[in-house]
Amino acid sequence: MIHSANRGGASYRERSRWFWAAAFAGGLHVGITLYWALGGQALLWTMGADFIAKFESMLWILWPVALVKAVGAFGPAWLSTHGWHWARLTRFGVWLGSVVLIGWGGLNTIICNMVLFGLINPAGGFDRPAMIGHAWIWDPLFLIWGTSLLIGLIRTHATRASLS
Repeated sequence: MIHSANRGGASYRERSRWFWAAAFAGGLHVGITLYWALGGQALLWTMGADFIAKFESMLWILWPVALVKAVGAFGPAWLSTHGWHWARLTRFGVWLGSVVLIGWGGLNTIICNMVLFGLINPAGGFDRPAMIGHAWIWDPLFLIWGTSLLIGLIRTHATRASLS
């Protein structure tokens, strides 16, 4: 756990706000996932017709997806304000999650926008509503979520001795 001297100062609280920014972006993902799990339809078009057809009979899968997203969204914010229990393990998990979110969200945001602007032309065409959803909503949120986590980790970095 990070020593209270490192956690307690106003500057530490200010730096840990990045984890709350990540929680907000991740929380939006959690919220829409739960909304869809309950049968909501708003913004579902942004996932694409093929996705909707494939998963409409498997909406139950959204419950565990929402749970994983919730842990990834709110866990780091909670840990940053309550002490990093099992610091090496939990911080490593957040590092890994931030890299995955940045890679996935960043790459998909770039590629989907390149498709929308005609810089990439998929041979079989593409689902424009789904491409818009990924280019302008879901993947940028993943990118913001991951980047906020990464900045939070960097800004709250503690010395090796204080992570005991």
